[in-house]
Amino acid sequence: MENTCPWPKADAQMIAYHDTEWGVPLHDDHKLFEFMILDAFQAGLSWQIVLRKREGFRKAFANFDAETIAAYDDDKIAQLLTDATIIRNRAKVKACVSNARAFLSVQKEFGSFDKYIWQFTDHKTIVNHWKSVSEVPPRSPESDAMSLDLQKRGFKFVGSTICYAFMQAAGMINDHMVNCFRYKELVTNN
Repeated sequence: MENTCPWPKADAQMIAYHDTEWGVPLHDDHKLFEFMILDAFQAGLSWQIVLRKREGFRKAFANFDAETIAAYDDDKIAQLLTDATIIRNRAKVKACVSNARAFLSVQKEFGSFDKYIWQFTDHKTIVNHWKSVSEVPPRSPESDAMSLDLQKRGFKFVGSTICYAFMQAAGMINDHMVNCFRYKELVTNN
């Protein structure tokens, strides 16, 4: 068996996510918005919980369509809070609606969310060289800057730690362990 990052453990869904999505540079606004929503729900929880409910989120949040979500009203929010297939946290559900509106504003201002968000890593992947998960920081100067700017633009649940997790997921940071087969693949292909 190839070397891999230890955090997925023996969980098949986490392994599939690690092996196919995590750390792959994303430049598609729709997918970036999906990770924005999912990472907001991760605040204070494990990624495993969010990943298990991903399909529920996909259905509840109109396949992560920002324009549709931006139009959600109080009745729709109340309906979502009864949906057991998602994480039913009122503040996070409301944040997704306001984040959709802020996301659309950023798209309008910059032409794409991709162009905006990648500026925090100078439009390239930061490649770290960790040998142990214990070396991976919970935040960075880049995630601090991203967090502050997103908050100024009206985004919620975008603290520096959540931004760092988003950057890892979206491939803005390669935090695969150096002995992980994905580390080598991603450095070679990007």
